Amino acid sequence: MIMEGNPPGNPDPARQIGGLDPRAFCFRSFKEQTYRSAVTVLEGIQKSAGFLEKKGVDSPRLQAELLLAHVLKLPRMQLYLNFERILQPAEVDALRELVRRRGAREPLQHILGSTSFCGFELAVNRHVLVPRPETELLAEAGWQFLAQLNRPAVAMDLGTGSGCLAIAIAAKVPAARVIATDVSGEALDVARQNATRQGVHERIEFRHGRGFEPVAGNRFDLIISNPPYIPRAEIETLDPEVREFDPRPALDGGEDGLDAFREIAAEGSRHLAPGGRLMLEMGDGQGPAVRSLLEAQKWIVDEIRHDYTRRERIVIARRD
Repeated sequence: MIMEGNPPGNPDPARQIGGLDPRAFCFRSFKEQTYRSAVTVLEGIQKSAGFLEKKGVDSPRLQAELLLAHVLKLPRMQLYLNFERILQPAEVDALRELVRRRGAREPLQHILGSTSFCGFELAVNRHVLVPRPETELLAEAGWQFLAQLNRPAVAMDLGTGSGCLAIAIAAKVPAARVIATDVSGEALDVARQNATRQGVHERIEFRHGRGFEPVAGNRFDLIISNPPYIPRAEIETLDPEVREFDPRPALDGGEDGLDAFREIAAEGSRHLAPGGRLMLEMGDGQGPAVRSLLEAQKWIVDEIRHDYTRRERIVIARRD
């Protein structure tokens, strides 16, 4: 996002988790010699799901299945055809470690090492915000606008993080080039890796720096961004997966959550080509404030789109 950096460190993996022996924490009803030699796929899922449920993890059964599928290198649905298969000791050990990490509320995407965004498998880690489903709507709005121009176009992804927006746009609009910026060098490393993996690296230029500084003198048909928009005081109320593992600068929008929008509203017009669009993701309930900030800087707000839960999520603006 506009500013990224190193988030808080990993929670210390304590030897005792919830009072359980770490050697048996997710299979506590089995004796050591029993579960090492006779744990079935179904039992592994059930015991893991029970542990995750006690740790407050959402959808514990699904999460357990995804973790075991990762260990076994199988599609998740294949587990249902292998419920009676006996897990090897190394597989039990690997599952136990992944379940321990998930029980400590490390995001599933970090454990698996990737997440899906607009159909693209992207690497994620502690240096980048894990892309959310609502951000797919922002990407879609961006590539639809560029595609209808019917000409070569240039977009800016401001605060690229994992590179999800830049990659989706470059992949969906072959005539487009993207300049993707981020203040975090570690985030740019992840984004470059993802762009290469998706075969669009030749049409994305990654630049290091804060805000619009890396694009001085450049103008774009599209400026798109998922900026930090969480009010600072609310960060501590977020789920541990977000609060402890997403990079804090990618979340922290200042006292009212609107600092990045002020900066973009004030400086963005110098970088927008005639007929171009500005597209931003925003937080729940921020629509009126973001509209006011943009209009105060002489932007014309064309549309505010809703996400899957009918919350105002994307603002689309232009210059006269």
